[in-house]
Amino acid sequence: MTTDDTRLTGADARAWLLAYADRVRRDVDELTDLDRRAGDGDFGWNIATALDRARPTLTDIPDTALPPDAFRAASDAHLGAGGTSGPLFGLWFGRLAQGPGEPWSGPALAHAFQSAVQAVCRLGNTDVGQKTMVDAMVPAVKALEAEPLAPAWRGAVARAARAAADGAEATRDMLARRGRASYVGEHARGVVDPGALAVAWFFQAAADTRAAA
Repeated sequence: MTTDDTRLTGADARAWLLAYADRVRRDVDELTDLDRRAGDGDFGWNIATALDRARPTLTDIPDTALPPDAFRAASDAHLGAGGTSGPLFGLWFGRLAQGPGEPWSGPALAHAFQSAVQAVCRLGNTDVGQKTMVDAMVPAVKALEAEPLAPAWRGAVARAARAAADGAEATRDMLARRGRASYVGEHARGVVDPGALAVAWFFQAAADTRAAA
C-alpha cells in the first residue's frame, strides 16, 4: 500500500476494493436482513458473491497497475451478479474503469465518480430521495467535488465516506420510489436501503485500508 496520499494508484485501488470485499463478506447478514425487510432478500448474497468472484483477480493485480485495472475487475464480477443491483454496481465500477490511465489526483477521482453516478442514475432512472443506492452515491460525489483544487485523494474520500453514510441513513425514513422496496410501500419505511449502505461501506473501506497500512 502506497503511503503517498496525493494520487490514487492501482495498488491503492486494489487494497480499497479488497477491504470493501472483506467488509461485505463480514457483514453480509446485515445487508440480507435489510433486503428481506424491504426487498426480496438476495442483495447481500449477490454483492458478496460478486466481490468474492473479483477477489482472485484483484489479488493478482501488480503494484504497477493503474486504478482502472482494479475497478474493471470489480465491474466484470458485478455484471454477472443476480438481481437488479448487481448490474448497477457493475456499471458504476465499469465507468470508474474508464477513468484516467494514470494515478488519480483528487480532482480526477471526483470526475471519475461523477461520470459513474450519472450513468447509474440514467440506467436506473432514479435520483436522490427515492431510497436507492443513489442516495449515498450522490452525496459522496458532492463531497469529492467540494474542494476541486485539493490534490490529495484520501482526504476527499474520507469526506465522501461521511457523506455517503449520512445519505444511507437518510433512506431510513424515505418512501421508496424505485427498486424492490417500492413494491412494499410503507412497510419499507424505517429500513435503511441496503444498496445505499453498501455504497457507504465502499467509501469507508478506503479509510480502513489507511488504518491497516
